Amino acid sequence: MGYRLACELSHQTKTTFEFLSSIFYLPFKPMNKFFITTPIYYVNDVPHIGHAYTTILADVLTRFHRAAGDEVFFITGVDEHGQKVLQAAQKRGVFPQQHCDELAPRFENLWKKLNIGNDDFIRTTEARHTKVVQTVLQQIYDKKDGDIYVDEYEGWYSVAEERFITETEMASGQFRDVKQIKERNYFFKMSRYQKKLIEYIESHSEFIQPLHRANEILGFLKQPLGDLCISRPKSRMSWGIELPFDKEYVTYVWFDALVNYISVPGYSVDQKKFDKWWPADLHLIGKDILTTHSVYWTTMLFSLGLELPKTIFAHGWWLTGDTKMSKSLGNVINPMDFIEKYGVDAVRYFLMREMVLGADANFTEDAFIKRYNSDLANDFGNLLNRVSGLLGKNHGGLVPTPGAMTPAEEEIVLFGRGLSVNVHGLVAALKIHEAIDETLNLVRLVNKYLESQAPWKLAKTDLPSASRVLYVAAEALRLSAALLKPVMPSKTQTVLDILGAGNSGLTWGELKPGTKLQTHEALFPRIEVEKK
Repeated sequence: MGYRLACELSHQTKTTFEFLSSIFYLPFKPMNKFFITTPIYYVNDVPHIGHAYTTILADVLTRFHRAAGDEVFFITGVDEHGQKVLQAAQKRGVFPQQHCDELAPRFENLWKKLNIGNDDFIRTTEARHTKVVQTVLQQIYDKKDGDIYVDEYEGWYSVAEERFITETEMASGQFRDVKQIKERNYFFKMSRYQKKLIEYIESHSEFIQPLHRANEILGFLKQPLGDLCISRPKSRMSWGIELPFDKEYVTYVWFDALVNYISVPGYSVDQKKFDKWWPADLHLIGKDILTTHSVYWTTMLFSLGLELPKTIFAHGWWLTGDTKMSKSLGNVINPMDFIEKYGVDAVRYFLMREMVLGADANFTEDAFIKRYNSDLANDFGNLLNRVSGLLGKNHGGLVPTPGAMTPAEEEIVLFGRGLSVNVHGLVAALKIHEAIDETLNLVRLVNKYLESQAPWKLAKTDLPSASRVLYVAAEALRLSAALLKPVMPSKTQTVLDILGAGNSGLTWGELKPGTKLQTHEALFPRIEVEKK
């Protein structure tokens, strides 16, 4: 598709995104602002590859949007309330706040290591968040038609999930640490909004993505939707945000955590900021929390009279073999192990290239090394070595002057001129792996071009032709680095700096003749694996 599309794009008179909109389904349209969120991660968890993936994905999308000229707001954070946090703190013999203060930096430090540039990091124990949660609770409680009521409930309660479960769920045997509880609690009339939510999902195809996840939620909503228990008595669980209308209760952890998406942009506190950013353009989540985001959260927003996020995208799981990574199974991959061994950019590249958004993907060290050697060492790194080596040997280390093009160069230039539009269209369609592969297609095309043109031979008999070939190869390398920069910000900046094009853009032909190349080490040294 890539070469054909590049050819078509070079002859379009429409604007870039008008054309893209005519051939792609875009979950979000190009805009002046882009508000993207990740889930807030459970503070008790040890950060693993699943957490890293979602946050890197948000960072990559943020960088692409900024490169396109959009103003972006990217938020993430940690969820610090709930019974499991209280129990973990008690087990350690410390106060819950101290427990959270010691654990939260694990996530912040990892994001720095992964070169993630989030704009805000929310902790649900912060006063700014508590204030908004209590405002939201009071507003829903005060509604004239009463969306919060008190009732006595008896049923099965899963401590692991921190929620009441149905008899059917209990019978499934899928829930751990379950006990029967009878107590007085406050409930949110989630059922009141069931029909409205169904109609909204059916009329907004972009709302829940991929589409099979929307069908999954519609299937869930075929059954009567119960009301949501939103409180816990302090006598049983005191670690949470106090209900503003009843001091004997704290709010349910999900009713607290989900509010972060509006507390950070300033709901009820900074109206100007909130009006600028809400609704969110993209909620990125894992598929295991789809129901809480597409049912709990949306009905809460309906009750508040707020717009729903434009798109909730549920990505798949990272597996080891055929098994989901799980702390209880001991198969969780620590991203720090791979960062220290292979480098941050290589880890970011693998995660973005390997997973098809919406499907599950496998993470093994063998798969990582294979992808690294193929794409980064043999293709991208090799092109840099060839270009810089030949220019250093035969052209004084200077970018040569391009000459009149032959059909071989015209093919590459045509592909390159359409590549930026093509890549950004694929990113807009959340086909990140295809966008990366399309960029690598240019790298592969140029490597083959160098093999066929043999500029090392031309330099001996026809230096102008060798210059023409190497300019095209160097410019293709520059453009590829610029397009891969959101995925590998550090290594690609190194390439651009080597070419003397550190601040160049995405238009073909920006590499300046006469620029002196910098010396460098191997960009991605090949990983040698011992044969067993």
